[in-house]
Amino acid sequence: MTNKHGDFIWYELLTSDPDAAAKFYGPLLGWSFEPAGQEGMDYRVFSKGTEGIGGCMKLPEGAPMPPMWLGYIGVDDVDASAAAIRRAGGQVHMEPQDIPGVGRFAFVADPQGVPFYVMRGASDGTSTAFSYETPRDGHCAWNELSTTDPASAMAFYTGLFGWVKDGDMDMGPLGKYEFIRHGEQIGAIMPKMPEQPMPAWSYYFRVPDIDAAKTKAETSGGQVVHGPSEVPGGDWIVTGIDPQGAVFSLVGKRAS
Repeated sequence: MTNKHGDFIWYELLTSDPDAAAKFYGPLLGWSFEPAGQEGMDYRVFSKGTEGIGGCMKLPEGAPMPPMWLGYIGVDDVDASAAAIRRAGGQVHMEPQDIPGVGRFAFVADPQGVPFYVMRGASDGTSTAFSYETPRDGHCAWNELSTTDPASAMAFYTGLFGWVKDGDMDMGPLGKYEFIRHGEQIGAIMPKMPEQPMPAWSYYFRVPDIDAAKTKAETSGGQVVHGPSEVPGGDWIVTGIDPQGAVFSLVGKRAS
């Protein structure tokens, strides 16, 4: 694994219907879906061309969470990171374990209850699932945490993963939008908005035409709940709910 400790290296969709999710996201983001070949598990890897972006799997029966997107943060030592997460007030929902030929991972949550994974890949390949400074369609371009306690979250993530605060933007009565950097800008931390049901990470996947993507999402059974809205730098964003109920986010330019 050549990504450094603290990089986002993979994204995962937990969904009630992997077949339907592939039909929705494949045309929307130009992803192809292929079985991962893990025995006893229907795990599908989605890629943009030859570059792996993430995986898709069926939400386990009785799981205490709705369909959702999750991110994987690469770490040097999964066991040490899981212990550090506990000491910092987070939770370990799934203890460190190995996926043969893939790597070692743990399913965890921050002190505000927001879930994510930590992982150490088995290979020395570099993940390009996240790409900000070199925009790539179909790749994640921004990682945004909406939380009930931004100050606590900032201390938690910077302490564990080497991220640094990189300025902020005043949103008035809504609070501050605090940028985070890890070599390059990787996203931001902000207060949870009143209409959000729970604190969560949002992952913005890049599209070549935000208006065309909005139309595609809606005609494919998704519901757009925000946008397109312009953000600093000339990009536009959209947030929606896919047909299975998972919140998704897109970022891209306007064609005209």
